Order: sequence, then structure tokens, then C-alpha cells
Amino acid sequence: MSIPSPILDDSSYEDLRTQLVARIPFYNPEWTDHNPSDPGITLLELFAFLGEHVLFRFNQVPEKTYLEYLNLLQLPRLPAEPARALLEFTTADTTGALIEQGAQAAAGEIRFETTTTVTVWPVSAVAVCKSPQDLPGIESDDYGYVAAAMESLGESAAGKAPIGYKNSIISASSEDSPVNLTEAVDGMLWIAVLNESELSNAELLAGLKDSGALINIGFVPDEVPPAIEDIAPCPGPGQETISGAVQWQVSTEQLIDTDTPIYRSLKVHGDTTIGLRQEGVIRMEMSVGDAGIFDFLDEDMAGAGDLPPVLDEESESRVMFWLRGFRQDQTGVGLIRHVGINSVESVQAVSARPEYLGTGNAQPDQLYRLHHAPVIADSLELEVEMPAGWQLWQEVDGFHASHPDDLHYVVDRVAGTVQLGSRKVPQIGQRIRARRYRYGGGRAGNVAAEAINKAAAVGNVKVLNPLAAKGGSDDETIEVALRRIPGEIRRRDRAVTPGDFQELALMTPGADIGRANTIELFRPKTREIQAAGVVSVVVWPNQDPRHPNAPLPTRTQLRQVCHWLDQRRLVTTEVYVIPPVYRPVAVAVGVEIKPGYAIDAVRNWVELVLRQYLAPLPPFGPEGGGWPLGREIIAAELEAAALQVEGVEFLRGLGLARYDAGTEDWINGDVTLEVDEVPELKEITVVEGPPLEPGVVIGAPPVDATPVPVPVEVDEC
Repeated sequence: MSIPSPILDDSSYEDLRTQLVARIPFYNPEWTDHNPSDPGITLLELFAFLGEHVLFRFNQVPEKTYLEYLNLLQLPRLPAEPARALLEFTTADTTGALIEQGAQAAAGEIRFETTTTVTVWPVSAVAVCKSPQDLPGIESDDYGYVAAAMESLGESAAGKAPIGYKNSIISASSEDSPVNLTEAVDGMLWIAVLNESELSNAELLAGLKDSGALINIGFVPDEVPPAIEDIAPCPGPGQETISGAVQWQVSTEQLIDTDTPIYRSLKVHGDTTIGLRQEGVIRMEMSVGDAGIFDFLDEDMAGAGDLPPVLDEESESRVMFWLRGFRQDQTGVGLIRHVGINSVESVQAVSARPEYLGTGNAQPDQLYRLHHAPVIADSLELEVEMPAGWQLWQEVDGFHASHPDDLHYVVDRVAGTVQLGSRKVPQIGQRIRARRYRYGGGRAGNVAAEAINKAAAVGNVKVLNPLAAKGGSDDETIEVALRRIPGEIRRRDRAVTPGDFQELALMTPGADIGRANTIELFRPKTREIQAAGVVSVVVWPNQDPRHPNAPLPTRTQLRQVCHWLDQRRLVTTEVYVIPPVYRPVAVAVGVEIKPGYAIDAVRNWVELVLRQYLAPLPPFGPEGGGWPLGREIIAAELEAAALQVEGVEFLRGLGLARYDAGTEDWINGDVTLEVDEVPELKEITVVEGPPLEPGVVIGAPPVDATPVPVPVEVDEC
């Protein structure tokens, strides 16, 4: 239903001037000069100008009333979300430097705070995976190294077959590919802790042992989403189960019978990676007295069997000890992007000092304003001076479930205001204070790698973020809120209809979701399309630098949306949050250009229009919401889109093809998509005249005709 917004008075400047001039003969017949040069007419024009502005403000009354009604519903705008980043500290202090929780680091004017403490030591880390490598043939000269290693291991290798491996160094460098720990020949993540101080390895290790301090290991998995068939349904709020706990061990200075190494288990004080499943930090206590490196006599044993891998000569000389982690149930860890040391998680926020907000007045719905906004969720601690002393009140989403004696308050995180309830309220003279809270957030916090390089108020310590910060988002605009709030009233924060799941997925805090679609009764693991009680939510990120034409959500984004929907779905609903499936397509267009138009410009515009028409993200696509899931791609539809370009006389033809992974070939014709598929435009060619064959690379010479480069020596006089 379309309800027009009323215009209370639509008089313009010209209307007001005409009306004023027309009244002159009635009030003053002697005034006969009505030309613009007359001073009286100038004054009338001034009044008409001011009157037009007054009417403009007057016409805002309906919008003002609408906004006031929405405020009465107590549905605030969505606040900014803070970015998060993994930080790594370095120091030259041989006694270690303690970084307290809440310590600040900055990228220019953007400040981050650490979420835990970390003791920074003058050490670095090299993470290694033993990736499989084919063994040399028995007849080759290189096989002698394999035989010597097996012989040096003695009884520990008796009756066992050798398996080759190579060192795969895990690095955060964007040029390096992630390392797949699932393929490791021993299933272990090896971390060499290297000395970066002027002390000897023994001296620094002794100080580390005596302090009993914790070592923080940062871990970042690769965020490529899993295959559709490997995605499990959302477990439900509070039902997450952790299987396959990671066991951590440290190398010692001892061997059993000169060939079997001894490793000691380490006590883990905290693990935000949830068993190496997500980005986070593992905190381990270094209290093992005999931690060190193995002292073996036979050099052929190096790197063989259960011994750590061998590094380059310079790094090997600085190794103090090795850490190794593995899953107890032998399940694979997957792809790893980065492993570091002296690591700590941080959030783009600033802790505010205690603030005095005011005194109570015994009235309901008391409202107080904090000094800073936006407020980080669950960070405010509000206290009221009660007869028994300062008492902590509890933050709630609303007062609909509050009892008369509950000490509840509601925070508007965007405005930075605190509202107390209408039942239990502070009395006259009772003071109110914010003991602590944090504020910050915004898309500006998604800084690039190594942008966070200032450690505030910490001496002799440097800091860097090895990977880019992520998760920051800005406040919701009023325009977006006005479109969202009617839906909030309809669904009441519950996911029941397909539209509810779609809208709530887009609202996931910090996930930066650009598009979401719901597929009813579709179970992605079995491709079943009539599964009772099943809802699959397909999500796209706002951006994906690695795949700009075919954006895919990260594992973290899938997990965030899953957790968000879990708290709002019906108990009987089985929810899957999945990435889209892309079907590669190729388009070849032949155009005829109108006279007077630049050929290159028209070709570029045709290509741009077709790319946007087939794009998966809003505001592109046939209807502005991205290409619809499962919608067939018809060549005639693409022809109609290309003909809209100014300068195109007509089309000589348009070819459309899809890529068949089974035959590894392009198949011409219209493209039929599955229910969870969208197109990925792999190739597009726009030429003047007849179109080329879609899927054929322009200018590629035949394989048989490719010349073989051969170096030629040139004689010089």
C-alpha cells in the first residue's frame, strides 16, 4: 500500500511574491510602481524568500512526527562495530616487558586496546609444517640420505617405511599461499622459538624458565569457506561442542636411548582459537625445567622421525626450543595463514574514565548521557548510590521482562545515553556513575597489515599487526533505519519467515554482509530440496579483495551469521549458513557502432553493463539486488541489456557459454543454474563485427605453433 506524504503548504517563492504584489492595490491604491527597482517591492521579495524557508520547515512536520513515533517504539539505530586485529610485540628487554590488558596501540589516530595481558620476550617464531614430498628413487644418489636417517634412528624406525617431507614455512606474507596442516605427514604444527637478544640461548632460556611467564602464540587460519557438503547446521545457542582438543608440548634436552626424543606437556592458560579453529591466541606456561633443544650425536638424525624439522643454518643457531601442537583425535586443522609469538588480540576501542552522570529525581524513565559514543556492547558498568552503598545495575535490551525490584537500565549505544526503568528508579539525591565503559568502532578501523605501529605508554616495545584488521562497521544511517524498523516491528527479533532470516542475516553485527538470500527446504549437504524444517541462508560479503568478481564469505563471517541467527530461530528449525556456488560463464558480443561514437568507449561501456548485469552484489543485477539465485541466464536477456548502451546501433550477435568441470570445456547455449548458484563472469569479449566464440582466449596461438625459445651465443669483436 502506497501512502503519500502530505505537503501542508506547497507555496513557492514566486507564489508568495505574486500574492503579496496582488494585495498592494487593496491595501495601498496609491502605490502604483510595482517594478523590481521599487524599494517596497524589494522588501516584499525579501518576505517571500523568508516565507518559503518557513514553509519548508513547516513541511517537515510529518517526517518529524514519524521519527518521534519510531522513538516511542524504542528501536534504536544499529551502532558502529569495532574492528579487531591480532597484534605482535617485540622488545630488546631480556627480562621481558609486561603489556597489561587495555594497553593502547594506534594506527595513526585510530586506537586499539589489548583484550588480555602479554609478556613480551626478545624472541621470534618460525612455524613449520612437514608437508609430504616424494622420496628419491632407491637407485639415485640422494636416497643415501634417506637410508642414513633410517639407520641413525635405530630401533625407533625398525620395521617402518620412510615417508618424505619438505618444510613448509607458515608466513603472513600475502605472496605466500596458506599451508595445509591436514596434509602434514605427522599431523603436527611445529613452532621454533628463536633468540632475538644479545644473550646466549642458554642465558635467555634460563630467565624464561625462572620467570614462569606465559608465552602467547597467535594463530590465524585461512578464511576460505569450507565446501558446501562440509558445512554443518547451526548448533543452536549455547550448544557449540568442541571436539579434538589440541595438545601442546615443548622439546627438551633429553633423548631416550639416543634416538627417541622426550617432549613435555605444557599447561594452557587460555585458548581463544577454540582448538585451532579460528583466529586467536594460545597462552602457555613456560615452567618446564628441562625445556631446550635435543642433543643428539648422529647428525643424520636431524629432522628425521619424531625430531623437529631442520631450519636454515642462521635460524638453527638461534633456536632455544620447539613447540608442537596436534589434535588428540587426529582430525585435521586445515589451512593456516599465520603463526606468531608475543601475540595478543585487540579491539578498536578506548576505555573511558569513570564518569559522574547525575543524581536521581525519583521519576520514571530517567535519562542520562555519557561523555563518549558509540558505546561498545556489554562494556558499561553503571552504579547507583543506594542506601547500602554503591550498587551495580544490570543492562537489558528492554524493560518488558523487568520486575518491580529489578535494577535494570537500557543503553542507546549510538547516542551514548542511559535510560533507567519506570519501576525501580534512583531516588532524589542518589548519585549515578559509570564506573567504566569503552567507546569506538567504525569502518575506519579496518586498517591494513602493519598499519598499527605505535605502542602508547609502553617503553622499549614495538608493535605491528601482521594481518589487516577486520570487522569494523559504521553507525546505521537514518535512511537505512527507516527502512529496517517496520520489519523489526513485524518480526520482533525472531526468524520465522524466509524474509526474517534474510533481513536478520544482513544485520549481523560486525559481519559486513552485503547480500543474503534464503532457500527454503534446501539441505546443502545432501542437495535435498524438500527437507522439512530446513532453511539455508546464502550470504555474500560486502567485499572480497581476493575474489572481487565472485566474493565469498570467510569462515568467520559464516560463523558470525550462524551464531546471530541461532539466537533468533525457532527451536524446530534446522539452519544452514552457506556461501554461494559460482557457475563460470563466458560472453562474446559483436556490436555495430553508430557513426560518430568512439569504438573503444562503446565497447568498454557494453562490457561494463554486462558485468554489472551479471554481478552477484547489490546495487547491480537485473533488479538491483544481484543476480537472483538459480535464475537461468538467457542470451536474449543479455542482448537487451547490451542494446541499452548509447552508441550501439545493433548487435551482430551474442554468444553465451558455461564451463563444464567434468569435460573441462565450454558448452555454448543458455545457462541453467542450480538453486544455490549464481554466475561468475570468467571472460567477456566485445568486438566490432561478428562475435568471437565464447570461452576462447583472444590471441592465444595454437600449441603446435608455439616457438621454443633457445639461447644463442653472439660473438663480439
